[in-house]
Amino acid sequence: MTGEAMSVDSVAVDWRSFPPLLMSDILTASLELFNENGYHGTTVRQIANRVGVTVPALYYHHANKEAVLVALFDVSMSELNTRTEAAEAEAGEKPVERFALVVEAIVLYMTHRAHHAALDTEIRHVSPESRSRYAASRKRLELLMRRIVDNGVASGDFSVTDTEETVRAILGMAQSLPRWFQTGGPMSPSQLAEKYVDIAFHTVGYRP
Repeated sequence: MTGEAMSVDSVAVDWRSFPPLLMSDILTASLELFNENGYHGTTVRQIANRVGVTVPALYYHHANKEAVLVALFDVSMSELNTRTEAAEAEAGEKPVERFALVVEAIVLYMTHRAHHAALDTEIRHVSPESRSRYAASRKRLELLMRRIVDNGVASGDFSVTDTEETVRAILGMAQSLPRWFQTGGPMSPSQLAEKYVDIAFHTVGYRP
């Protein structure tokens, strides 16, 4: 992992690498404050003060606090989808390999980008329109996983009776990681990814 910042578009080059994301100062400060204080506990003035701009200057870039949160959701889901799709493309045609790399990519994202992923709990605070857009981005990942699992069932590698609920269970397991994962804890992101791939394999009934 390098110390250079990266854009979401460059993720496909190496989906296992997690340099800092290129974001505006406003989004960077908002991400920090939302994680420190929660969405409701953070004011627009606090964001402006941390960035070093006036409140009117902040409103020039974002209509309101919700718009800032939605922009962070867009960054988060765009990166997650780009990483998982790059992982699947790297794996080739075999469902088992595609499944393993996509689950690995999800877990690596949920741990390396825990502060981004943790914002998922704040989705209840945005408008129905924004929630629908976010749900569509999440659905893109769910459909990718469902396609892989269905392919694995068809090839005889997986034994699943309900693909939709199985995939939701796997994604739910991974999405809980940001709530407790701590950098420097007993397990690294790579170690957790290896463990979660094994758990996910058991969930879809794969036996090597």
